[in-house]
Amino acid sequence: MANTREIQSRMKSIQDTMKITNAMYMISSTKLRKARKSLEDTEPYFYTLQAMVARMMRHMPDIKNEYFDAHTEVPKQERKKGFIVVTADKGLAGAYNHNVLKMAHEQVEGSKSCKLFVVGELGRHYFAGKGIDVEEQFHYTAQNPTMHRARVITGKILDLYLQRELDEVYMIYTKMENSIQMETVMEPLLPLMREESSKIPTEVSMSVIHEEFILKPTPEAVIDNVVPNFVTGFVYGALVESFCSEQNSRMMAMEAANKSATAMIHDLSIAYNRIRQAMITQEITEVISGAKAQKRKKKHA
Repeated sequence: MANTREIQSRMKSIQDTMKITNAMYMISSTKLRKARKSLEDTEPYFYTLQAMVARMMRHMPDIKNEYFDAHTEVPKQERKKGFIVVTADKGLAGAYNHNVLKMAHEQVEGSKSCKLFVVGELGRHYFAGKGIDVEEQFHYTAQNPTMHRARVITGKILDLYLQRELDEVYMIYTKMENSIQMETVMEPLLPLMREESSKIPTEVSMSVIHEEFILKPTPEAVIDNVVPNFVTGFVYGALVESFCSEQNSRMMAMEAANKSATAMIHDLSIAYNRIRQAMITQEITEVISGAKAQKRKKKHA
């Protein structure tokens, strides 16, 4: 059995760790509130863009544009796929990174020709360890999702798609359903599908006035300007959703760690008190035994 000094040392170590986990919990909570505010501030603009794209596809179903070109002439087994994988820059966030990397790895193994675009240091280290080439890794994006970084990612993807170096583009990230439930999803980014208009929030699509409208100078020019912003909005939303999910996962992990630490300190306190009680009892017994021995010695003297 451990002595009191060892138990005290272990309790101090756990308490010091709890200070760190509590601090991490508070930091993640602050970052989560800030990210949610940023997302809420930008959502109306991008929802309006989504509604505009849906309207154009509804009013002009036969319109031809590279962003709507599914490259149907390319055989399914030869299609070049691009995957934007959003991970974190650090761990201690439960299964957040594991779920994303597992889904991405499965997609890479199932694709003959694909390119990876990785957000987050953990994703880069993971694929490097597996010997999987990464087309581009976007530094400092996971911990600081901004419109500028979303535009950088979108610009790279759109260039490759328009040059026909990619036939399909997907985004693998973690969507935050609510404060306790998160889901790893893979959503198509390019080409734009006409069915995507059905995914627009009801309150946005219902507010659209269904009258004829004029696109100037040409419908193609309007689409070429609107679609990049539309894709940027999707990428930015996914980055912020992932960031919120990461912070929420870390909060839950730190909360679980604090509960475990509290339980361990409770058990160690009981063990410490039992050892102390045994030591005190032993000391009392030794004092009584010594007193009795002295008493007998005086009696025989």
